[in-house]
Amino acid sequence: MRLHDALSGFLLGLLAVAVLIAVSSYPPIPGQNIGPSAFPAAVAFLLLVCAALLIWRGLRQRHGQRWLEMGHWARSPRHLLNVLAVVGGLLFYIFCANALGFIPTGVILLVVLFYGLDVRPVLILPIAIVSTLLIHTIFYKLLRVPLPWGLLQGVIW
Repeated sequence: MRLHDALSGFLLGLLAVAVLIAVSSYPPIPGQNIGPSAFPAAVAFLLLVCAALLIWRGLRQRHGQRWLEMGHWARSPRHLLNVLAVVGGLLFYIFCANALGFIPTGVILLVVLFYGLDVRPVLILPIAIVSTLLIHTIFYKLLRVPLPWGLLQGVIW
């Protein structure tokens, strides 16, 4: 799928404006010149500049180009099924991670996605378990992001 540059720029501009609106309500930190909104606002401003350049370039070069061109994968049932599996997997994580916990949800999600993407069956479960545990360790221990324990709450503690 290919979006016209002007349309990509417009969507990027919407994202930049949304970030600028969101960070405008961040409270300042007393005694500091730079608050928590400084860096996100700077990145959003740069995104806005890039969006304007994309829109300008896209409108300048729009000689018979379509606003949206679908790729060959969009006509392939297998590829469309994989896209739906990824979106469904994200929804599964959103709705089930707190109840099941990060580790069981991650393993289930990766097993289903690996199966759909034709990973060799003998590798699916080991890679899913090791990947999930590695991701959990990075987020929980190194980044100190609390991940839900869910069903493992009584087992771990």
